[in-house]
Amino acid sequence: MFIKTTRTKGLEYIKLVESYRDENNITRHNVLFNFGRADLIKNNKSFINVVKRLCEIAQIGVTDSTPKLDCSEAQMFKYGHLPYLRLWEKLGIGNCLRRLQNNTKCEFSLCDAALLMVVQHLLLPKSKLATYEYQENYLGLKQIQLHQFYRTLEKLAEHKELIETELFNENYTKVGNTVDVVFYDVTTFAFESVIADELRNFGFSKACKFNEVQVVMGLLIDSNGLPIGYELFPGNTFDGKTMTAALGNIQKRFGINKVVIVADRGLNSKGNLTAIKEAGYGYIVASKIKAMKKSIQEKIFAGDGYVSFSEDFRYKTIEYINTFKDEDGKWHRLSENLIISFSKKRAAKDYHDRLRLIDKAKKLLEKPSNIKSSNKRGGKKYLLETKNETAFSLDEKLIENDSKFDGYYGIQSSEKAMSAMEIIEAYRTLWRIEESFRVMKSTLEVRPVFHWKKERIHGHFVVCFLAFMLERRLEMLISEQEIEHSPEKIKEALNAMQLAKVTLNNEIVYIKAKNNPLANHICKQLDLKQPQNINSKEQLKHIFGIDKKNPWGQLSLF
Repeated sequence: MFIKTTRTKGLEYIKLVESYRDENNITRHNVLFNFGRADLIKNNKSFINVVKRLCEIAQIGVTDSTPKLDCSEAQMFKYGHLPYLRLWEKLGIGNCLRRLQNNTKCEFSLCDAALLMVVQHLLLPKSKLATYEYQENYLGLKQIQLHQFYRTLEKLAEHKELIETELFNENYTKVGNTVDVVFYDVTTFAFESVIADELRNFGFSKACKFNEVQVVMGLLIDSNGLPIGYELFPGNTFDGKTMTAALGNIQKRFGINKVVIVADRGLNSKGNLTAIKEAGYGYIVASKIKAMKKSIQEKIFAGDGYVSFSEDFRYKTIEYINTFKDEDGKWHRLSENLIISFSKKRAAKDYHDRLRLIDKAKKLLEKPSNIKSSNKRGGKKYLLETKNETAFSLDEKLIENDSKFDGYYGIQSSEKAMSAMEIIEAYRTLWRIEESFRVMKSTLEVRPVFHWKKERIHGHFVVCFLAFMLERRLEMLISEQEIEHSPEKIKEALNAMQLAKVTLNNEIVYIKAKNNPLANHICKQLDLKQPQNINSKEQLKHIFGIDKKNPWGQLSLF
């Protein structure tokens, strides 16, 4: 950090500038303070008073004239991780990892190493090597050796289920919070690799990265969008096959006796629905109404029985017996309510989506050589293949049949006591888990994953899970006050919380950069004191409450 002088239209301007290197290793300048015109600063009493105050802190004698200071270049420290440190302890993560530490032979702090990796994902996602090199930028976090990061990943992977269970007990069971609705969905995370093993494998990629190996994640969240647990599966695992493992974990680790599973149609298999019922749970899942019997479809299209909720939206309930035979030849009968809704806006969207696919199908017909390699979910859906597989044509019958379903949407539920609108609203909340995956992939940057050992891959996802838990909890606190925010805005606000460490005539002082209003609000919600504009070491110790009573804030810098 240094003082920079610039000239514009014959006038001299003074700025406090921070030098840094961007992603391309090019030196850039970030203006921290703009003091204004040099000729005005010379006679500005407010500016002179600030300088005098700096001198008083540094115990430098001052006169009425502008003092000459022996000031070093500044070293910038981030302290935006302090809100997450507070939540780290409040949610019981710190205590959980310290108890785990007592049962290991590690000679370093698992808690400190895990905390630093989590903070890095929350504020500026980097690889473990880059995290090791960048760690000195965080005010007061204990320095961790590179090999300790990797060792921590292995320990987190080994005790992943124990960590999930303890955190669930801490944040739900002990405080009397109940979980009666659980949202479940599946996504994929690709690796920059084509080497498959027992965990990383090729499969259907939800990010369209079909030429890379991947893993499959099944995530459980509550109705507030807070994560409960997750499971990692080999990359070639079909979505529907993940549900059984998730159900087992709800019973074994979390001890939830009554819960309603809400899931998308990708998990709506009769085997999954049976497993949910046999586990003693209920379900709300999107229905595949195009695959239902004609007798049910006739009831769907019949105009009677619909309740108008608004000018655009109406719904009705159809009692439905879901009958099927399992792999062992055993018949099952599931008594359900089928909630059918119709929306004019959805009908218009379905119509235009189909026109787009038909257009793609016609373009494929113009270049038949591309048909075999195209995706069945695209325009190829509406192509009819001849028996000898040498010619294709538009499937007019399928197009006509699909048009009948424009605007209709179905939801199956085992919960007969819930009203139709309660079921619809519960299903609509499923967007929270879709948003959760978006936050993990974008804000927290779960991938790329810079590991190839199975244990470290699993440990990496534990770190990301803990980071996601902290981010969601912080969002929840902000939402309660109806403050405008987003995961990206939170990250931006916390990254702007910086202190410039300078030496004035052999005395160290810390100058606070200007905070984002959102950052000030976050600190207020978590009862965190803010540094003053200019701080001595002792003042910072007092402000941050650094003492043995607050181990979360025990900054090694002091």
